Amino acid sequence: MSALTNTSRRGGKWPLIIAWLAIILLLTAAVLMAGSGYAYKAEWIGLGKSFVWLSQGAKLSVAAAVVGVFALILGAVCRRWRPALVGALVSLAVVAMIAMPMQLKQRAQSVPPIHDITTDMENPPAFKALATAREEAPNEVDYPGADTARQQKAGYPQLKPITLNMPLAKAMDNAIAIVRARDWDIADTTGNTIEATATTRWFGFKDDVVIRMTKLASGVKVDMRSASRVGTSDVGTNAERIQTFLEDLEKQ
Repeated sequence: MSALTNTSRRGGKWPLIIAWLAIILLLTAAVLMAGSGYAYKAEWIGLGKSFVWLSQGAKLSVAAAVVGVFALILGAVCRRWRPALVGALVSLAVVAMIAMPMQLKQRAQSVPPIHDITTDMENPPAFKALATAREEAPNEVDYPGADTARQQKAGYPQLKPITLNMPLAKAMDNAIAIVRARDWDIADTTGNTIEATATTRWFGFKDDVVIRMTKLASGVKVDMRSASRVGTSDVGTNAERIQTFLEDLEKQ
């Protein structure tokens, strides 16, 4: 009789059921969110479908967090510490899992909705070797123009060309070394230009890069352009890519 009373006080099977439900929701959300990018990258699904998976995964992760908190509370009340621990771990896992999408969402709201960034908006470095690949993509080959330049000036005023105090050949060698260290696919190099493609890890988005060097009396001027093949907004990726590349090149 005392054993039955003790089981009743401890909530019976409900703490375990709710804890398992939280785990199932969490795993399903993780599969949808992680799989959305990799499935698109593998060309199994389209971009629209991948975003649907991502959205569904985010909603399921919130549901998992709610159920996890409930499992934590019920487990604590019933003194069922394992279900309570599971609930706590699920809730923490959800926080970690949705941190990146939330940061991307906040970042998207804080940067201009453009996808083609350059240090020279009056005479942007041109895509030549990559022109065909860009013609086959949704976004244009040529720099979009004055409206994009205006938004870039407002959103990324710090982006400027740099001047290197070294011979052109040395500057080119250093730039090529950095491009290779970043695992960008080099499409072509000339005496003063480099064209390459950077591929994002999660969704496999392809962003094309062209680096142009001009000899000056004071050294070598380096201009750079980075443009996404798809999407209206790059969420600040291209500007960050240019900024970090030029900083690394200047350090060398």
